[in-house]
Amino acid sequence: MLEPLWNFLVFVLRAIDFVLDILVTITRLQRLARLATGSDEIVEAPSEPKILPPAAQRAIAEAEQRRHDDPSSFDTNVSASRK
Repeated sequence: MLEPLWNFLVFVLRAIDFVLDILVTITRLQRLARLATGSDEIVEAPSEPKILPPAAQRAIAEAEQRRHDDPSSFDTNVSASRK
């Protein structure tokens, strides 16, 4: 009677230890990233998005137009094993 209860308690303690190990690893990786990049943020995002040049905007518009005009054109470039 006492042994299964003891086993359950040991299992719970090991699970807690595992979760704490993961948290410690994440914290250490964040500190390492801070040392490597010199930033406190994990990901630095620009404050304003970059505006695409007109040529890039035209190319994107043409590609979207081609995709809408012929939706099966994508399937011709994909091998049969990927469908």
